[in-house]
Amino acid sequence: MQHPRLDALAALRLTDPDAKVAATHAAAARTGAEPLPDAPVRAQGDEAGVPGRPDRPLRVAATAVEKRSPFTPDGRAALVHSICHIEFNAINLALDAAWRFDGMPEAFYRDWLRVADEEALHFTLLHEHLRGMGWHYGDFTGHDGLWTMCEKTAHDVLARMALVPRTLEARGLDATPLIQAKLRRVGTPDAARACEILDIILRDEIGHVAIGNRWYRWLCEREGLDPVAHYRVLYRHYQAPRLRAPFNLEARTQAGFTPDELRALDEA
Repeated sequence: MQHPRLDALAALRLTDPDAKVAATHAAAARTGAEPLPDAPVRAQGDEAGVPGRPDRPLRVAATAVEKRSPFTPDGRAALVHSICHIEFNAINLALDAAWRFDGMPEAFYRDWLRVADEEALHFTLLHEHLRGMGWHYGDFTGHDGLWTMCEKTAHDVLARMALVPRTLEARGLDATPLIQAKLRRVGTPDAARACEILDIILRDEIGHVAIGNRWYRWLCEREGLDPVAHYRVLYRHYQAPRLRAPFNLEARTQAGFTPDELRALDEA
């Protein structure tokens, strides 16, 4: 049987969204309860075709992505599409973490395959909802912000844990309640359904950020680094996007941020 981490790489390379979702679910299911092989896998797979993405959506600068009012049907579709695009990228991010970094404990790979499995579910829920609104994934533009940071941290698992799950994905914990508040003001059935899906995503993303926090701290302890001080170093070195209030302190606390880390949010 192929190593589950190579299954993750195979899923990562797929370009068709539905095929990627199916392969991701299969890769996560195949981990089972058996111990994972201990052999390194990076030498058994190269980065050709990473990440696999469809031709559409057209990828543009973050400032060029359509920004439409959620108070119009097209605007709500654009909003749902933007979140759908984030979740598609999140599948790739989790698969990449599971494949790329040799030498981590078995639990690390299991964690990221589980995250990929849940991101695939989120994508499916949003894409089905988008189809019900008369649109498809790829009908609007998208940007590459999440994957850009993935590339920057490809050589350093500590930087990856610091700056993808516990920085970029943690921003979703802050943004989701604000998006839901706007959708509740709309009051249409499709807006209500979007809020329900976002409830599921927020619940799961708290767990995903917690995984990032746990492995970041584990790596800092292994390297003899102070997690709060070293985070500032990484944040500035890799030019991570500025953290903007308001912060969802309740969700961040549930995701494992310490009081010191929460106080430092405005200082990063």
